[in-house]
Amino acid sequence: MDARSVGAGSNTTVGGMNAAKLDAETENFKHEKVPSSLAKNIQKARTAKGWTQAQLAQAINEKPQVVNQYESGKAIPNGQIINKMERVLGAKLRSPKGS
Repeated sequence: MDARSVGAGSNTTVGGMNAAKLDAETENFKHEKVPSSLAKNIQKARTAKGWTQAQLAQAINEKPQVVNQYESGKAIPNGQIINKMERVLGAKLRSPKGS
């Protein structure tokens, strides 16, 4: 008997879970996105300084696409980037917890 043919065609994995069961798995995993309140706060603080997205990006040493993703709510939150934005804009961008 060939070692490769052991379990061939049985549609099971080494752990014993049926491959069809894995295919039917319905749990969705989604990344956390920037809250709309944070996105609005970034845009307000940036426009209050009269800056473009590109100018803010340059000030925090990031690409303009990063600022755009934060302002559109599509970015995955990164505390370091948010801290840099708060520092250069001189504004608290995050809402206090529990409000």
